Amino acid sequence: MARYSGAVCRICRRENQKLFLKGDRCFSEKCSFERRAYPPGQHGQGRIKFSEYGLQLREKQKIKRMYGLLEGQFRGVFEEAERRKGITGANMLSMLERRLDNVAYRAGFANSRAEARQLVRHGHFSINGKRVDIPSFMVGKGDLLEVRESSRNIPRILSALESVKRREIPQWLELDAASLKGRVRDLPTRDDVTIPLEERLVVELYSK
Repeated sequence: MARYSGAVCRICRRENQKLFLKGDRCFSEKCSFERRAYPPGQHGQGRIKFSEYGLQLREKQKIKRMYGLLEGQFRGVFEEAERRKGITGANMLSMLERRLDNVAYRAGFANSRAEARQLVRHGHFSINGKRVDIPSFMVGKGDLLEVRESSRNIPRILSALESVKRREIPQWLELDAASLKGRVRDLPTRDDVTIPLEERLVVELYSK
């Protein structure tokens, strides 16, 4: 499957916002966005003025890249959110938060969503006792996420749990680091997404 393979720190600089794509590096002085908070490229430090369409496109790219989705995958999530009752933008963000790769990251089992996606694909997690290796799997209220018995000594998972204090576990998730388990206490809402996002711009873009 096609996947972005360039320097992820350039993504944060392009979107003019720290998206925490690089794990521990994002919390250190090595963070590229902290050192060069302007878009990459020859004209990155020049004055940039976006049109209405440009603002909408950049917001869509920001959210898509933050969760690590391809264009077709992201459009599919939006269309499903549009079919559901409620506010489309809030539905979309809730669905993105409920993806298994995001839940594994937010619960503290990985240092980044990309790392969590790889761990999920390799079958290191189970949901309610059943092995799941699909990153887009949607968790539900009350679901139990657990590191499988054969994967409990993986250094990347143990390292992520040691550094989990650097980021806050959302209230809709519950982590038991000692037993390598996490539980979905409730479904995520719009307020649980703490990074500043303007999902209404994405709705406006796709509504044209």
